Amino acid sequence: MYRILQQGIQSRIQSLLAERYQIELPSLVVELPPKLEFGEMALPVAFELAKRLKKAPRAIAQELQPLLAEIPGVASVEIAGAGYLNVKLDRAATAQRLAAGEHATVGGEGFRLIEHTSINPNKAAHVGHLRNAILGDTFARMVRPDAWKPGYATGVQNYIDNTGVQVADIVVAVTVLEGMTLEGVRGWIANLAEREQRLDYACWDLYARVSQWYDAEPEKVAERKKLRLDTLHAIEAGGNDTAAIAELIATGVLRRHLETMERLGIEYDFLPRESEILHLHFWEHARKLMVEKGVLYKETAGKNAGAWVMRRAGAPALAEGEVDEDAKILIRSNGTVTYVGKDIAYHLWKFGLLGLDFGYAKFREYLSHTCWVSTTEGEEPHPSFGHADAIYNVIDSRQDDPQTQVKEALRALGYVEAAEKYTHLNYAFVALTPRTAEELGYTLSEEDKAKQYLEVSGRKGFGVKADDLIDRMIGAAREEVEKRHPELESAERAAIAEAIGVGALRYFMLRFTRNTLIAFDFRDALSFEGETGPYAQYAAVRAANIFRKAGVEEDAVLREFAALDASAVLAEDSVWEVWLACSRLSHVLEQGIAQAEPAVLAKYAFVLAQGFNNFYHRHHVLNEPDATKKTVLLATAAVARRSLVQLLAWLGISVPSAM
Repeated sequence: MYRILQQGIQSRIQSLLAERYQIELPSLVVELPPKLEFGEMALPVAFELAKRLKKAPRAIAQELQPLLAEIPGVASVEIAGAGYLNVKLDRAATAQRLAAGEHATVGGEGFRLIEHTSINPNKAAHVGHLRNAILGDTFARMVRPDAWKPGYATGVQNYIDNTGVQVADIVVAVTVLEGMTLEGVRGWIANLAEREQRLDYACWDLYARVSQWYDAEPEKVAERKKLRLDTLHAIEAGGNDTAAIAELIATGVLRRHLETMERLGIEYDFLPRESEILHLHFWEHARKLMVEKGVLYKETAGKNAGAWVMRRAGAPALAEGEVDEDAKILIRSNGTVTYVGKDIAYHLWKFGLLGLDFGYAKFREYLSHTCWVSTTEGEEPHPSFGHADAIYNVIDSRQDDPQTQVKEALRALGYVEAAEKYTHLNYAFVALTPRTAEELGYTLSEEDKAKQYLEVSGRKGFGVKADDLIDRMIGAAREEVEKRHPELESAERAAIAEAIGVGALRYFMLRFTRNTLIAFDFRDALSFEGETGPYAQYAAVRAANIFRKAGVEEDAVLREFAALDASAVLAEDSVWEVWLACSRLSHVLEQGIAQAEPAVLAKYAFVLAQGFNNFYHRHHVLNEPDATKKTVLLATAAVARRSLVQLLAWLGISVPSAM
């Protein structure tokens, strides 16, 4: 609602400027005043125009003031300071429209392709992977169509590097450390399933062992590293027992990853695998295109002699005969393709610029849709994903340079528009607080105990598996629910605990801006006070309890509210503040999408919950003697709950029946 009024004011100002001054301002700043007494919108437009019109800002503001006051929904316009225009809204009219569900639409044309999770399928997912997946899933919820908004056509994909070094490591672990053949691996996986033991957990321990084994005996390091490289080449080539073992393990671990993520409400549309990028010759096509356009060239001198390279983004011009020692290697001198090279081919496919496509096969059935996986052959009919108008890659900040080089390759190839619509949603890693590490059973030195955080390491086997973390979050929530609601049925208590535990975990991963390092802490995440998921959920539950105790339906209250003159009650700032906060939902969502920053929504969920809780403590809704005021207060609770539920849904957090 706020966004609708904001757009109306911006449109009116632009028309006035064109009519009166023959000036065009493509964008107009509308600010939220620091105090409600100054109104709901502050316009610095007079300052923007002062130089162009050669007038004092206040004089311009005086000319615009009466014209803006005529806009529907505006109660008054006041001039502040040297020329700010403070707009005060018609509170009753705005509330009526908001109660009726009117809000600005968010969405548009074009297909958005969002890539996230992308865990190497060689061991169990860990806490760091959860930040990636939760960020990506939340952004997808913000963008895609739902009952509240038209959104954008969206595809969510999870890239599977099933032919990489980490998978080679786990193959070395089972074949060399454990002495298994292909048939032995089949039997091992079947035996794990029979004993209800998890393949991804078994691989977690094996991966830590093999990582340490490579360097355990200095005189054998070179030999073991060569074994690793030979294994990698065999997997890439395919058609051999080594590749078959890799396929068995990678696919089995991938299925476990999807089960883990589904516990958090995270689903995918497509699983592109690196094996198909290799076997369908995506890179060869990309290489040919890059050579033809002079983007990729073979270096003949310097440290990169024999390699195929491309110039980095922003590299200075070279003098005649000068060698670019800092060029990015895409094909090593031994003929192997680097990660960036394959990624360039992959992103040409994403934008529909490669002229090739994957085969598609059904891999997992969700309640609402099918998840497809790439193949060399494929099934018919199938959807298509390689035609994005904009892409978003959730990849940690350590990959900033490779991501920059992929964008530079697109630009150098002439696909400037595609490069501009390529967004890297980077983020900092996740660590553990010493307190949480100890709660997980790790023995810490005094030095470690004094640290603010401890980095996790899959190679060293130090960290927390994603499923273990989810279990602990739900278990801790269950203990609290058991204390508070022993009267509820066991199934309902379990459902409440799951909603709280998952909500706490998701919110903790989202409340920090993407490039803030997170030190995960169980107790902080599960707190019912402060900036947490349970705090926001509790506000929504508290609002629902008002209606349960009153014995009325929210929709009935809002219909009754529509027939009232609510201006007297809404004149109370403590009531109006809740309506104003709810009215900004579209505005906040647009900000989050524009900044590719889910933390914008998480922080606003806290603001909205805090605002409602302040309202709740100040106004005794159920005991209000004045019938009109009681209806307005009930309507305030209804709109607050509706807004909180929607906001939390975009964060992937459900509201339980009780707290």
